[in-house]
Amino acid sequence: MSLGLLSACSSFFGPEYTTPQAPSKSTWSANPTGIAAANAIQPDWWRGFQDPYLNSLIRQAVAQGIDLRILAGRIAEARAAVGQAQATRLPTVNATTQASVTRSRVEILPGEFADPTTTHQYSARGALNWEIDIWGKLRKGVEAQQAAVRASQADWRAGYLTLASDVASIYFLIRQLDEQRGQQQKFLVNNQQILAIYERQYRDGLVARTAVLQQRAEGSDMRQLLLEFERQRQVAENQLATLLGTPAGEFKVPVVGQLERVRVPHVPAGLPADMLSRRPDIIAAEYRVLQAYDLIGQARLARLPSFSLTANGGAVSSVLSSLLKGFTFGLAPAINVPIFDASLKANVNVNEARAKIAAQQYRRTVITAYEEVENALVSLAFRKRQMQALKDQLKDLRTVNEQVRAQLKIGLVSQLQVFESQRRLLSAELLALTLHQQILSDTITLYKALGGGWPSEIVSKTLQE
Repeated sequence: MSLGLLSACSSFFGPEYTTPQAPSKSTWSANPTGIAAANAIQPDWWRGFQDPYLNSLIRQAVAQGIDLRILAGRIAEARAAVGQAQATRLPTVNATTQASVTRSRVEILPGEFADPTTTHQYSARGALNWEIDIWGKLRKGVEAQQAAVRASQADWRAGYLTLASDVASIYFLIRQLDEQRGQQQKFLVNNQQILAIYERQYRDGLVARTAVLQQRAEGSDMRQLLLEFERQRQVAENQLATLLGTPAGEFKVPVVGQLERVRVPHVPAGLPADMLSRRPDIIAAEYRVLQAYDLIGQARLARLPSFSLTANGGAVSSVLSSLLKGFTFGLAPAINVPIFDASLKANVNVNEARAKIAAQQYRRTVITAYEEVENALVSLAFRKRQMQALKDQLKDLRTVNEQVRAQLKIGLVSQLQVFESQRRLLSAELLALTLHQQILSDTITLYKALGGGWPSEIVSKTLQE
């Protein structure tokens, strides 16, 4: 019978936690060989771009960024919740004291009263209640909150990784816009030179007026694009200022230029074999599944009898000095057996449903991680191939431009042909600039998708505060 009772009670402890099943992936768009994460991603991976100004921006963002402070505050909140859960396992003691004064007069004869008498009454009461956690219900609550702490710490790491990635991406976008503005200025000068030729030819009756108007319209389009580049740059600066914890409009990025000189870090041929165990969003999702399992166990154990010790004591005295001399104390065990409480069963159902949701969210996070890594690998591989083809094209266009200039000196071509050659070359250089920025952005995205990295001293300081 005792074995049957234990078997029946064991169903109340909740399901044993196991890592949720998630789809596995055996092949990648890159070398599928697994390598150590330490060899794949350095803690401060953004230093691979060899840009001191970028390094300073990320340091400022980590030190002053509001989003990280919010996530750090949630860690502190989760830790406080652990203390709150642990407090339920300790006894509670309450004490009350009371004092009263009564004045009375006694009628001796009709219309005659004795002198008033004053009575002092003092009382003290004490109560103790301690729920004995026989089944581990309260312990389950503590474990659930501890899992929440681990999840919030992983959220901080994910926020740190996102912050560093966003700062780097926006910074390189600003540098690209600066380069584009410079290239567009060259386009505009070239356009003005071609327009002057068309206007001279029009005056000489060599071309129709429509050629002049078309060239003017093209110049107007270029000026509009210059204004658009400036608008995009200011918006990007505002975004960067917000990430740095600075009011928008009060932070300016100096014009550095030479984006093509930014080094693209080498991405290892293999992928971290432990990617799923290092991505902070996956870690956070799994801890939330564990938290849900603990809450199921706590909800199920709440349906079992609870045992507690209760104690009451007190004394009443008319003299304050003798109040505690007559203090009485009684201790008695108490058993609370839930016979019918529909809310207990409903609470179990709610937590079981939440556990299923948490498991599906974990699977979705894993699937999303696969997609992000694949997209970053595909984009990076194809854009590098595009860049190589564009470099070959640029080499040919530079050769053509040099030859056209040489032919101009001996009168074989017109100045207009030289300008057209320059325009094609400038257009290809602008495309190469855009493609280089996209390669930088794809590299950042890949580091983020692989779980990134974070200097251990920064993590330790933040997670221990």
